[in-house]
Amino acid sequence: MDVYEVIGKRRDVRAEFTGAPIDDEVLRRVLGAAHAAPSVGMSQPWDFVLVRDPDTRAQFHQHVHGERAEYAATLTGERAATFERIKIDGILESTLSVVVTYDPHRGSPSVLGRHAIADAGLYSVCLAIQNLWLAATAEGLGVGWVSFYREEYLQGLLGIPATVRPVAWLCLGPVDRLQEVPDLERHGWRSRMPLDQVVHHERYSTHTG
Repeated sequence: MDVYEVIGKRRDVRAEFTGAPIDDEVLRRVLGAAHAAPSVGMSQPWDFVLVRDPDTRAQFHQHVHGERAEYAATLTGERAATFERIKIDGILESTLSVVVTYDPHRGSPSVLGRHAIADAGLYSVCLAIQNLWLAATAEGLGVGWVSFYREEYLQGLLGIPATVRPVAWLCLGPVDRLQEVPDLERHGWRSRMPLDQVVHHERYSTHTG
């Protein structure tokens, strides 16, 4: 696949993981792609925690579903019914999880390019995550980003220092297929906006219609 095919094929995977093993060399290529991402001041502020232990994953899964229930309690009517049908994670079904963290002190005290935009380091970590996601897709793997968690809980679960921020818990592994239509669109939660609706020329403008 060329890069545009990979971008179009990429999905946030929940239900399609098979649990089959990942070849060590494939995993290393995927992590290598993440580590090759650009970063502000060449700070490379990411780390990757590989989580395979079933007990750890079960504990995190329980926490995530507690947060899911808390969010569900804020919904009513059609929104509540739609959300009930949506699977939010593949923590137990995927082969392993990759927790990506952000260390704001990496490269300090003078991170080139970050003096005016403090979040530039966090953006760098997101670029690493996108690299990982696209590389995994090119390798025939699925990735699912779990976002229903409290950062302090994940720090405690994995022994992440208080100065290091967990940015993403990614479920990773072989899949039986990748959905052609994203889950949230298939379930009627939201649809993708047309490109022209988000493109501005020269100055930000408020679109109408």
